[in-house]
Order: sequence, then structure tokens, then C-alpha cells
Amino acid sequence: MAQIKADEITQLIRDQIENYDSKIAVDEVGTVITLGDGIARVHGLDKVMAGELLSFPHGVAGIAMNLEEDQVGVVLLGEYTEIKEGDEVKRTGRIISVPVGDALIGRVVNSLGQPIDDKGPIATDQFIALERLAPGPVHCSRTIGARRNRSPAGARAYGHWAEGH
Repeated sequence: MAQIKADEITQLIRDQIENYDSKIAVDEVGTVITLGDGIARVHGLDKVMAGELLSFPHGVAGIAMNLEEDQVGVVLLGEYTEIKEGDEVKRTGRIISVPVGDALIGRVVNSLGQPIDDKGPIATDQFIALERLAPGPVHCSRTIGARRNRSPAGARAYGHWAEGH
């Protein structure tokens, strides 16, 4: 029987500790407490962000909308008939956004920007938030003048209003 030396054991343990790669995935999960008309009430998502994309069972997604102290109101996207009370809900950590750019030209996507045209994934790294501030109104007198020449009745009324304000 071979003898094992203490320093060999120590070296083996040190090598294993140095090469140890801990991959711990911590997911914040919640539970569906009520469900109705495409809206789910979820308990247990304490750190969820407004507008965050949430993952439900059966490939259903949801948007965290109504953040309350002890529950979150979630709008369900997709076929939610399989979702039931007690189901687990996971945070994605991502505010809902859709892909943008030339890669979408000629593609058919759903409301989440996922391709539904059987042409494979969309190759883009550009995304834009789904909910964002709308651009402000822009006043342009040339546009009012052009409208005035094309449609005298409506445009004149609009032009009069715009010039007086």
C-alpha cells in the first residue's frame, strides 16, 4: 500500500482551492398570487424595476407595471392561459426593449422584438427601450404654410390658431 505524504495532500488541496471556480446563480423569484384578464399579481419580487421584463412558465413574458410594497402588478404578454396561481416568476434584470437597426429590415417580429418569420435570430446589438418619453412638439411655420395651400378650410383655421399663439 502506497503512503500518502501530508505535504502532497496539502499541495493537492491548495491546487483545488486555487482552481476552484464558483458559479453561483442567484435568481430573484416570486409567486403568482392572483391572475385575471392578462394581469398577474406577483409576490416576492422586492427589487423588481418598473418596466422590467419578467419570465413566467410556458415561455410567457410580462412587464412589471404596478410596484406596490408587497406585490407587483404584471401585464402578461402572450398566451397566458397556462399560467396559474402559485407559478414561479423570475426577474430578467432587463427593462423591456426591442431590437433596432438594419437587421430588422424585411423581418417580422412580435411585440417583444422576437422574430416570428422563421428566418433565424436577429443579429443586432442595438436596442431601444419600449417605454420612453415621446419627443416634444415641434413648431414649424413652413409646414403650416404648406398645409394652408393644400387644404384651405382646415389649414387656415389651424394656421390662424398657430399664429395667434
